Amino acid sequence: MLEKTPRLPVRQLLILSICRFAEPVVLTSVLPYLPEMIEYVGVPKPEVAKWVGITSAVTSISQAAMAVSWGTASDTVGRKPIILIGLTCTMFFSLLFGFSQTLSMLVISRAFLGLMNGNVGIIRTMVAEMVPEKELQPRAFSIMPLVWTIGSIFGPAFGGALARPAEKHPEWFGESLFLRRFPFVLPNIAAAGLFVVGIATGVLFLQETLAAKKHHRDYGLVLGEALTRSCTWRRKSHAPDGERAALLPRKQKPVKRPSWSEVFSPQSRRVLLAYALMSMHTMAFDSLLPVFLHNPVQELEGNPDVRLPFKFVGGFGVDSQTIGIFYTLIGIIGMFVQFSVFPWAAKRFGVLNCLKVVATVFPILYLLTPFTALVPEPLRNVTVFFLMLGKLSASIFGFPCTTILLTNSATSLGVLGTLNGVGTSVSAIGRAVGPAVTGQAFTYGVKQGYILIPWWLLAVFGGLSAIPVFYTEESDGFHADDTDEEAEEDAEEEEERGQGYGSTR
Repeated sequence: MLEKTPRLPVRQLLILSICRFAEPVVLTSVLPYLPEMIEYVGVPKPEVAKWVGITSAVTSISQAAMAVSWGTASDTVGRKPIILIGLTCTMFFSLLFGFSQTLSMLVISRAFLGLMNGNVGIIRTMVAEMVPEKELQPRAFSIMPLVWTIGSIFGPAFGGALARPAEKHPEWFGESLFLRRFPFVLPNIAAAGLFVVGIATGVLFLQETLAAKKHHRDYGLVLGEALTRSCTWRRKSHAPDGERAALLPRKQKPVKRPSWSEVFSPQSRRVLLAYALMSMHTMAFDSLLPVFLHNPVQELEGNPDVRLPFKFVGGFGVDSQTIGIFYTLIGIIGMFVQFSVFPWAAKRFGVLNCLKVVATVFPILYLLTPFTALVPEPLRNVTVFFLMLGKLSASIFGFPCTTILLTNSATSLGVLGTLNGVGTSVSAIGRAVGPAVTGQAFTYGVKQGYILIPWWLLAVFGGLSAIPVFYTEESDGFHADDTDEEAEEDAEEEEERGQGYGSTR
């Protein structure tokens, strides 16, 4: 018998993408206006970089504290309900963030954004369960980062254009007392509409992938099928068994919780270390860059505080709307790189080789970043554009490659939820440490007259993150364990005997 050629589950990946889309929008929309918001709540200008770092760090620390718990919960109750809970909580606390009028409320709302959402690791686990075939993984695992890239196009555009609308667009919003009192809430209200779409799509159409739960009756899918029946009745009888099976209850054997020794294989430990360090320096860069761009331009000629090429503190002096335009433009190009260039390169050169290349690119970019402020005026915007594009392209390759290596380091499907929860935690720890440390370094560097201090510190972090990458090996990937195979066999036997709810005829 000829083996079937494996194919991507395009429909379910698309549904998962729609569910996820609002998260990158609301998280990246903060980037252009966060320095202004920190100033708005009363922080002195020299302390802004420090509090931008702390605000980013508290979200990541909170996420690290809960990510394993959310991953373990998804191994027990299922992936779908945990994802929907995370989306709902993120929508609520992002709105609370937009309404913040004090520094304490701003920090608290960002903390709860991290505590109540463990979706990053769970979504990766769902993709891994949908697509275990290694030849399909580069394209499958590029889809969620592609969603992030697309979201990063809309997010900064929302943030840059809709923050302070009464001041920026007085002809439309100038008479709104509400928007004058809450000048940063409009981007979050716009993102809330996307969350409503994502949550509704998940309830009605997203299928469970956890082996022990995916054959249980899902009333959300039943309702979704009823709502779309008029459009799909002709092909319903030809629907794949996997799509109909989610509506049918099955008897499943309980899945044994994996031990920590099964989760932390030697390969997994190396990949997790690389993942944490990469998250640390990339998040620190994303946190520092808007502050650097917002920092006033410094007069270089005849200034006794300037001794080139190292002693200077000038930035670009641009506002949040301009920063948002930068992010939008590179996001459009990054979308093409994510979906077209990355899958081809990963297949042609190998996932690990691609990761080794970008691991060496990061520290070089960080070393060059502060000197973009010294470029002559006509070329400065072009220079910073290519700098941001280079960093985005390196991230586009780095994170999917790390995710694929982490997934393939799993000893079985049974450890994936917990392993990806651990991955989310260590990544969040890195994302907390990076902005906090480099934010303090930025403040110190500006006071001392050396703005390159935080960037060169970031280059050191980038160099350290490359070390575990070069000790990592590319494995063949996981295979379903006996428990999962037995669960599937039980489901097939029940279907053959005609047991369960209803008939598929």
